[in-house]
Amino acid sequence: MGNTSIIIDPVTRIEGHLKIEAQVENGEVKDAKSSGMLFRGIELILKGRNPLDAQRYTQRICGVCPTSHSTAATLNLDSALGIADKIPDNGRLMRNLILGAAHIADHILHFYHLCALDYVDVTKVLSYEGNDSVLNSVKAFAERGELGPFVPRYEGDYRLSDEQNLQTLSHYVKALEMRRKAQEMLSILGGKMPHDASIVPGGVTEVISTDKISSFLWRLNELRDFIDNVYLPDVIAIANAYSDYFGIGAGCGNLLSYGSYELDGRKRLFKQGTTDAKWKLGELNIDKIAEQVKYSWYEDSTSGRHPTEGETIPKPGKEGAYSWVKAPRYDGKVYEVGPLARVMVSYASGDALVSEKVDGALSSLNASSDAMLSVLGRHLARALDTKIVADSMAEWVLELKPSEPAHVSFEIPDEATGMGLVEAARGALGHWIEIKEKKISNYQCVVPTTWNLSPRDDAGNPGPAEQALIGTKIKDENNPFEIVRIVRSFDPCLACAIHLVTPRGKIIGKYRVS
Repeated sequence: MGNTSIIIDPVTRIEGHLKIEAQVENGEVKDAKSSGMLFRGIELILKGRNPLDAQRYTQRICGVCPTSHSTAATLNLDSALGIADKIPDNGRLMRNLILGAAHIADHILHFYHLCALDYVDVTKVLSYEGNDSVLNSVKAFAERGELGPFVPRYEGDYRLSDEQNLQTLSHYVKALEMRRKAQEMLSILGGKMPHDASIVPGGVTEVISTDKISSFLWRLNELRDFIDNVYLPDVIAIANAYSDYFGIGAGCGNLLSYGSYELDGRKRLFKQGTTDAKWKLGELNIDKIAEQVKYSWYEDSTSGRHPTEGETIPKPGKEGAYSWVKAPRYDGKVYEVGPLARVMVSYASGDALVSEKVDGALSSLNASSDAMLSVLGRHLARALDTKIVADSMAEWVLELKPSEPAHVSFEIPDEATGMGLVEAARGALGHWIEIKEKKISNYQCVVPTTWNLSPRDDAGNPGPAEQALIGTKIKDENNPFEIVRIVRSFDPCLACAIHLVTPRGKIIGKYRVS
């Protein structure tokens, strides 16, 4: 093996358009670049609009995670309007339940429909004999030449037993139904999905009833059964078969969480803070966040600014740049966000519930907490996150009081600033607003994938996913499944943008699809 450049463009089974370029020397990734191939323009669209438009427009950033944006935007407006500490309990609880339903749906989607096929040999399943309904359906699709979304993909390194292959494929189909039930839960309290209608500044517009509580809880208990008896066991089974992936894709080692799910007394279910590879908890200082753009297609004059002073000034074709994603940094350092960060920051804080779940799962896998910084650590953390949230929701829904209010009134001030921090399914999500003359004068979003799939910063430090790829051993450079397994473990979402195209059809690049 010599020196090779592996370019995967676009990476499939993620949200949005992502290009990954890896420089491989003697079978090892020596350098990597993560390029977001979309331009985000939502912040520019919001300028000059009524502040109350924010939670409607920002939901259109993404069709997979709109609820996280509606929550961040609404917390942002609560802050600007001076009503953050006045939200009624019913409003707080229903916001939690709506967000939790969205996260359960998102986590199920990520594991089964975006990542599981990296570990399941669907082609081999076609050779199985039997009368299994899922097997027969897949064979029928194959006979008609309709095996998408199972193909095309990189092949090789499949280790599950025949029974596990078929079982996981069956669960892939079952997960479609479970995801639908989670979205139905969201719709019961949010009005619809995607783009919920009930989360607004001041609380929620939904009028809760005992019938809706029962309908929500019935679906939630089905989902809890699926999480306990299907999702978690499948993650454990794959972890047992691919235990070496507890040592692959570690990343930067620094984790950051905004915390999420408001509890009574302004505490949060998941804690806010940072941690390092030794699980040392750090207090989060929002003032230390800045976005850098030396290697992004934006004007250099905007680099290094805190989001409250941020500007979105695109500069396509900028020399040296290679991504439409900015490079957020905390205290000048690279940080990873996501379920891994969310769970392990709470773990580092000594949270009893989270520590019990993490230590129990690791014990069953004969692994230490060090193993969490890895591809499989991200998948395990996401599954544990799902269980913790679902179990908590079963308590929250029974705390709702049909006879009590869920919203407080407010007035839009002439001038104000606000900040809304929440954990999206994919990690730390922040919205910042400035209001002048009762209109939005500036709006900035820093999304999880901006952190995780960022390019190099002004000092040349690679982003979290880039660092996770560097040092990876590539078994077959023509079939680099290791790369997509690492990238997909971050659950990239690049849908905060519009496409950049050349109207006359000029060829910009040639693509190899994974």
